Amino acid sequence: MVQEIKVTNPYSRCDCKSEYKVDEERSSKYPFVGALCMNGGDVDNSYTTKSLLQKRVLSITNPILVKNTEEMLTNLDFPKCIKVADLGCSSGQNTFLAMSEIVNTINVLCQKWNQSRPEIDCCLNDLPTNDFNTTFKFITFFNKKLTSNGSCFVSGVPGSFYSRLFPRKSLHFIYSIYSIHFLSKVPDGLEKNKMSVYITSSSPLSEYKAYLNQFKRDFTTFLRMRSEEMVHNGRMVLTLIGRNTLDNPLYRDCCHCWTLLSNSLRDLVFEGLLSASKVYSFKMPFYDPNEEEVKEIIRNEGSFQINDLEMHEFDLGHSKEKCSLQSHKAKAGQKEASCIRAVTETMLVAHFGDDIIDALFHKYAHHVSQHASCRVKTSVTLIVSLVRK
Repeated sequence: MVQEIKVTNPYSRCDCKSEYKVDEERSSKYPFVGALCMNGGDVDNSYTTKSLLQKRVLSITNPILVKNTEEMLTNLDFPKCIKVADLGCSSGQNTFLAMSEIVNTINVLCQKWNQSRPEIDCCLNDLPTNDFNTTFKFITFFNKKLTSNGSCFVSGVPGSFYSRLFPRKSLHFIYSIYSIHFLSKVPDGLEKNKMSVYITSSSPLSEYKAYLNQFKRDFTTFLRMRSEEMVHNGRMVLTLIGRNTLDNPLYRDCCHCWTLLSNSLRDLVFEGLLSASKVYSFKMPFYDPNEEEVKEIIRNEGSFQINDLEMHEFDLGHSKEKCSLQSHKAKAGQKEASCIRAVTETMLVAHFGDDIIDALFHKYAHHVSQHASCRVKTSVTLIVSLVRK
């Protein structure tokens, strides 16, 4: 099987008139947000080697990806050229797992309906600091995942997905996996006098409202930008970390990833390895919405219709294992610590420096092991598919 794969150099597109000055906001109050990208390369602690959770999440996302690809293709009467975009592709092979699923679905359906296979423009987007080079090394892997002949053109598109990235009415299909829970900035108005990097049960209600308002603003902007870029009846599948609590917006369980990170940073402060003021000034640019918050924002923005919305309990893996032995607990802790390190290290180094990173994630692994038998989780994975009206 010979598959024609063409790779273009990474390029950027921008809407210079965009009112959403995301880069300026990032660099002002919390400069470490500008370092928000996964660990590059393919060595230990890189996102490429430690993104096993994201690969598992893909397995539950695939049925919705396939369903919406088929519906998009038939509703648009089999376009001759199809543009697909992964927003927040990060580095490594995971982006090609989802992309190959979409491309193979298109080719199979075209064969079934005796239609000529379209040319497919596969656009991989992330922030300019993302390690696109490592991703492009997996083009051969992508080629092997494809099941039939055709023409695919792979390109990198650096830029924030909270701004315009593509020409108007050019996209047919968009997917984003574990990206849009990251905010464009840390919300304004957060208290600086506590050693928690995110919302906890002891946070003031104003902190939850600040995070929710920032997510509303960001997600609304995200939808508005995509509505300009997508064709009528185009599809979008979004997968993000959410929560399953409706009655108490402040509650996060003891195993929440940012609760564990706060506890680990606090340990270093108590041991004199880190100043308390440094921890006070670090907050995660992140929000885990519940299902109702996501639906309300989509309805209020008005450009998209919800096609599917699913909620899956999905953690980093240790709570599904039998961890009766201490050695098993320690192994589970190291596994989760490595995953979180791959996601957060660049931001942590930008704010705290790299001297404390090994010690920090040693503490993190220990805290995970202490809760390895915990079965109750507030965090879930939300999958929503949308149709451009």
